[in-house]
Order: sequence, then C-alpha cells, then structure tokens
Amino acid sequence: MDLPDAIARFLAKPGAEETTPFGPDVLVYKVAGKMFALAVPDDFPSRINLKCDPDRSELLRAEHPAITPGYHMSKRHWNTVVLDGSVPSALIRELIDHSYNLVVAGLTKAERAKLDSSR
Repeated sequence: MDLPDAIARFLAKPGAEETTPFGPDVLVYKVAGKMFALAVPDDFPSRINLKCDPDRSELLRAEHPAITPGYHMSKRHWNTVVLDGSVPSALIRELIDHSYNLVVAGLTKAERAKLDSSR
C-alpha cells in the first residue's frame, strides 16, 4: 500500500476529514473532531500514524519491523507504520479500520448516530 491508497481509505470513512492543525506539512485525519490517522506526505518512505489497542500494538511491533511506537504521539496508543512494502496491504487496511473504529467507539452516542445516518 502506498500513501495515496492510505489517504483514500482514510477519507472513505464516514465523517472523515483532512485537516492541517500542525501546519501544511502534516495531514491529520479526523472523525467528529478526533484524530484517527496522521501522515507526512514528504517523508520517504511514507509513514502513517494510526491509533491502536495497546496490547495489539506490542504484538504488531514484535512481528513487523516497519511498525514502531507512534512518532511524536503516545507510544502506548499510537503506531507509526512505514509504507515500505514490508507490511501487507491487507494488514494496513485493517489497521486503518481499527484506528477509525477505536476513535468512533469513544464518541458520544449522538455523534455515533450522526455518523450512522450519513452512511
């Protein structure tokens, strides 16, 4: 998976929006104002930061050298995934979904209902 594919998946999520709160060099993807992904387009190889269940983060980091503690993020709750081809695309898609779903699960019932109605 390359960065344009990851960004397309971020933006395909219900209620997802691209923002630049840290300046034009960092793309932040949010749902209901909460961040679920981050990318720096000028990085090579490209990297994305994704929220992850802490226990799962440890397993992923042990299995994949291209998955490391979140760069400039909470190391417990965020992973950085280097898009160098070593992590299977199917896993990256699943991790994007997992990150989004973790954030949605933390939204209020009203915010989740609003997302459901937009589908």
